[in-house]
Amino acid sequence: MKVKYVRDVSKLEQIPPEAREVMEKVAERYVFRANDYYLGLIDWTDPNDPIRRLVVPDERELSDWGDLDASNEEAVTVAKGVQHKYPHTVLLLVNEICGAYCRYCFRKRLFIDGNDETTLDISDGLEYIRSDTQITNVLLTGGDPLIMSTGRLMTIIEKLREIDHVKIIRIGTKMPAFNPWRILDDEKLLEGLSTHSTPDKRIYVMAHFDHPRELTEAAIAGIDALIRAGVVVVNQCPMIRGINDDPEVLAEMFRTLAVIGAPQYYLFQGRPTAGNEPYEVPIVEGYHIFEDAKRRVSGLAKRARFAMSHETGKVEIVGVDDSYMYLRYHRAKNPRDEGRFMVFHRDDEAYWLNQLTPVENMGMGRLDPDQIPVGYEEFVEA
Repeated sequence: MKVKYVRDVSKLEQIPPEAREVMEKVAERYVFRANDYYLGLIDWTDPNDPIRRLVVPDERELSDWGDLDASNEEAVTVAKGVQHKYPHTVLLLVNEICGAYCRYCFRKRLFIDGNDETTLDISDGLEYIRSDTQITNVLLTGGDPLIMSTGRLMTIIEKLREIDHVKIIRIGTKMPAFNPWRILDDEKLLEGLSTHSTPDKRIYVMAHFDHPRELTEAAIAGIDALIRAGVVVVNQCPMIRGINDDPEVLAEMFRTLAVIGAPQYYLFQGRPTAGNEPYEVPIVEGYHIFEDAKRRVSGLAKRARFAMSHETGKVEIVGVDDSYMYLRYHRAKNPRDEGRFMVFHRDDEAYWLNQLTPVENMGMGRLDPDQIPVGYEEFVEA
């Protein structure tokens, strides 16, 4: 099946003309893109339909809020299109286009005219990876790698497979949700993935389903095709206001993903990215939604971690009580922070680590200067 892309909000005839005019102004700043299959999942009689919220512009995106690079990815960019934050994992930003554009995207800066962070020439990235034998994981991202031609994608994978110390290649993609036929109708893609996903060097697809209604019969068939090709599939997504900020919605998605063999890996706290205010859920509220969802599912469906991708690392939210919030570095930019446990005063309005106030001498005591997470110098003993 060939999907038809829609890039002009004025083509959304299900929306009244006056509303479309407002959305067109939003799309001038943050681009709109979808396709007829995905738009067909929307219940247009429901103004709060979660699929609609996922891709249709919201005028509140124009509020003066957040940063375009909320996790300071610039600081870990070691070459054009190459990010290296954790010792064993490198990101290659291989393109700047997606099958559709999520309104809450944390990399929406890539889709703004003039941005040049991605690259079609990955030679510098390959040389960087080749020179550092610590690097065992490479994540292909962007943009969406599966929007590229199969030939182009396979060329990248083949070049990475020439580097012996790269054991895992990850492909970050929402195409299984946006356009399952990208997988189902491309035998060369599945053959290539099967060739290069071997017992000792696997390819992982980091799928991106946000809501159980995206898990259509075609989407599930696409996941099954990837698994049969020898690919390991997991799912990760943020918690998004009006889309999956409901424990039963999350539980249904977690259950289905476990059944089809693509279990949830991370549930991310939404990054405070410019334009994303209408999609944010405070940390405490998100934690309780996540824990409530886990109580409704079996063990195989509750393996996810609730974490935020902060510039200092992946910070897992592990507990909240009446007075405190308990966080831990699941991954850390500074290796000496790995596993560090931190306690903060409870703040029901906070949506990001930088807004939290540490509890003195509870997890952030005597540290060397280069160990102190950004923004917390005043709370740490000299």
